[in-house]
Amino acid sequence: MWIWLAFMIAACAAGFILFRRNTVPAAAADMAFARLSVVIPARNEEANLPHLLSSLGEQHYRPYEIIVVDDGSTDRTGPIARAFGATLVECPPLPDGWTGKNWAVWNGYMRSTGELIAFLDADVRLAPDALGALVAARSRTGGVVSVVPYHYTEKLYERLALVPNLLGLFAFTSPFERANPRKGLYGSCILTSREDYERAKGHEGVKSELLDDLSLGARYAEAGMPVTNYTGRGMVSFRMYPGGIRSQVEGFGKGAVQSTGKLSKPTVLLVAFWLVGLICAEAAPFLLHTAWAPVWAVGYVLYTLQIYSFSRHAGRFGHWLPVLHPISTAFFLYIMLYSSYRVLFVGHVPWKGRKIRIGGGAE
Repeated sequence: MWIWLAFMIAACAAGFILFRRNTVPAAAADMAFARLSVVIPARNEEANLPHLLSSLGEQHYRPYEIIVVDDGSTDRTGPIARAFGATLVECPPLPDGWTGKNWAVWNGYMRSTGELIAFLDADVRLAPDALGALVAARSRTGGVVSVVPYHYTEKLYERLALVPNLLGLFAFTSPFERANPRKGLYGSCILTSREDYERAKGHEGVKSELLDDLSLGARYAEAGMPVTNYTGRGMVSFRMYPGGIRSQVEGFGKGAVQSTGKLSKPTVLLVAFWLVGLICAEAAPFLLHTAWAPVWAVGYVLYTLQIYSFSRHAGRFGHWLPVLHPISTAFFLYIMLYSSYRVLFVGHVPWKGRKIRIGGGAE
């Protein structure tokens, strides 16, 4: 019994090793300004785009240009971009060997003229000083920076993403990823200089990759440039899947299995250790009638307190779900099964009306 308690305590402690509250530092008031181009790939984003474009208009560090790449939208994405004064680029037909987002981003880059480039997903929302802070952070670190946004949720099904979000934070804040030669980026919010982007071969160099952000980070690392990831609380947020739980399953599932292969072995082992301990602790309600109940209850309480603490940096998931975290764990396990089925038996994943082949490219 005490061995199991020690195991759950040690597994829970693995989370404290993995998680780092690495928020974007504030920018200095006397920061030098450079021309910043913002590139936004958008496919049927009429619900999200106004939030991002409004927040870009409120930035203290004003972008030199905002480019929205309309990737074959069938909604009002294009008219909305024009109404906010953004430069609208109609994405050409998708060539063989490219995935949709990579092609859209590349076309936005080709139209951009700034010395700095920020690649933002359409569901991102920025605090007024976010761009200035990111530019300042990149000037200190060099290379490329990205942000894991704070996950803003509204509906019940969106909050099921609690455990997947925490595991994502572990992957990007783990201290063992600092020396990982395949260190990835978080694709929702990336800031780089044009010179460094071209040196890393940009999205053209990862054109067929499903996990373009992770592969792009590895390109920077291979070229000898620093890759720095931050957490976004208070600066950068997003609302990921307002369109329903199906889009949430497809979104998380498209890279859930493959992404683990990009992480360092110590990170993978510690994440697995933490997750196994979590699942063991979540067996507590089924053992209340046994002599093991006190041990499992301690494990459940420890994990609950830790999840509640970490979730404040991951997103807005309500007050009750961190307590009833087995619901989110079950959702995560379903995501992993779904992703495994797609990778091993189907050979492609669906996303925004396209079939993206596991080996690269879109159908």
